[in-house]
Amino acid sequence: MDYRFSDRVSKLKPSAIREIFKYASDPAVISLSAGNPAPDAFPVEAIRKCSEDVLREQPIDALQYSVTEGLPALREDVTAFLKNHCNVATPGDSVLITSGAEQIMDLLSKSVINEGDTVVCEEPSFVGALNSFRSYNAVLKGVPMQEDGMDLAKLEEILKSDSRVKFIYTIPNFQNPMGITTSWEKRQGIYALAKKYNTLILEDNPYGDLRFAGEAIPAIKTLDTEGRVLYSGTFSKTISPGMRVGFAAGGSELIQKMVVCKQGSDVHTNIWSQLVIHRFLRGWDFEKHLKNLQKIYAKKYEVADHALKENAPLLQYHPIQGGLFIWCTLPDSIPMIDYCKKAVLNKVCVVPGNAFLTDENKPCQSFRINYSSPTNEDLARGIAILGKLAAEWPNA
Repeated sequence: MDYRFSDRVSKLKPSAIREIFKYASDPAVISLSAGNPAPDAFPVEAIRKCSEDVLREQPIDALQYSVTEGLPALREDVTAFLKNHCNVATPGDSVLITSGAEQIMDLLSKSVINEGDTVVCEEPSFVGALNSFRSYNAVLKGVPMQEDGMDLAKLEEILKSDSRVKFIYTIPNFQNPMGITTSWEKRQGIYALAKKYNTLILEDNPYGDLRFAGEAIPAIKTLDTEGRVLYSGTFSKTISPGMRVGFAAGGSELIQKMVVCKQGSDVHTNIWSQLVIHRFLRGWDFEKHLKNLQKIYAKKYEVADHALKENAPLLQYHPIQGGLFIWCTLPDSIPMIDYCKKAVLNKVCVVPGNAFLTDENKPCQSFRINYSSPTNEDLARGIAILGKLAAEWPNA
């Protein structure tokens, strides 16, 4: 059969991370590629108890169709969490429960992007979001990252010269893949530029509650008085990615259009998952749970940081204060793609940095490490192998 794919998907490529998973599934391979939470971070017993209670007390609610916007009680939970925990309470906003935060990228794109419209992204940025934007034939324009966030001068250059920008996509906390945290000054600057050039901001915050060092910085959304910022959150990194529950908070008119788009995608987010998370948030100390996660990741990062310093001195990286990722840069004399391929042959998987670029053909000397999911022993051993490969590279 000669399949004739649509123009908007014909150029899409498989996710580099998902392709690497094929190698990472080998038990002999140390996977430093996945964005998975630490196995001991899952509140297994609490989720088991909540699930049992749901199936005993609300079996039909859990098994029946529900409303597209999401379980009303969970939307109330999210609204209260955003207000009390994040100081996010823009007048006129609504909340939509989604099938993970990834769906927010898709629904926003479907709602506002016409073919040839522009999405401005951090460079590098989360590959899943980039592929969502690409699937709607958006033009991606990357803004280089500095140590404290996007280069605001470059951002303004794009906004000033391109009238088709639909939104700015940013991950201000522990950015994927670089681990950078955007400063408060730059968050204010991003919002001011979006307002000046009348565009939206998609603020993606999957990692913000995984801060184990430094002081928390207010969300860009806290500056929002007019529904200009769509805030993307998720329970994937704090409770369970497998349950696929995320949430968007934004202007009611925008959220309603996303609801209509969602009705044509999956009708509604898994209602059993929503009921379980609602019971977890109401019946367990969520703030205590978050503090426990922060302790887990602080210890994991300590292992990775020590291993990089002791066994991989040729790999340059910036210290992080939270999140799941470390962005490592090779000396110019070591070709990054060849190095990542050789790492796989030596049973260590990392993600090549070009996978996170708006143009994967651009030169890149960096790769991403995930330190949260391997055991401490595998983490240290994997980094030692990476360090040895770099040290033994010809002309390194």
